[in-house]
Amino acid sequence: MQLPQWLARFNRYVTNPIQRIWAGWAPTFGILEHVGRRSGKTYRTPLTVFSTDEGVAILLTYGPDRDWLKNITAAGGARMKRRGRTFAVTDPRVVSKAEAAPYVRGLGSGLFPRLPFENAVLLRRV
Repeated sequence: MQLPQWLARFNRYVTNPIQRIWAGWAPTFGILEHVGRRSGKTYRTPLTVFSTDEGVAILLTYGPDRDWLKNITAAGGARMKRRGRTFAVTDPRVVSKAEAAPYVRGLGSGLFPRLPFENAVLLRRV
């Protein structure tokens, strides 16, 4: 399943500015700080984030054609603010949810495989 594109646009302009206030502190969220590959502008994208042994996993709820994913792939990495801490992430890998699920740890390990999305991104913490 993939959420509709109109919802992605709505979230970009309405929901995301609100979520940026608290997403860097909430347990299941994070803020991905990335640089636009053409504009050079810094963006802060709130996402649902799951812990892995090597870093984090992010489900691609709107599919793999996302600007934030293109930006971090072009740059080779980004920064993630999670639970009040900021750290670098690198080596973005788009994989199936089934391939990513064994890497997810903690409370999210039971929820991650049950969510109705097909793909995920694995990021290694530096």
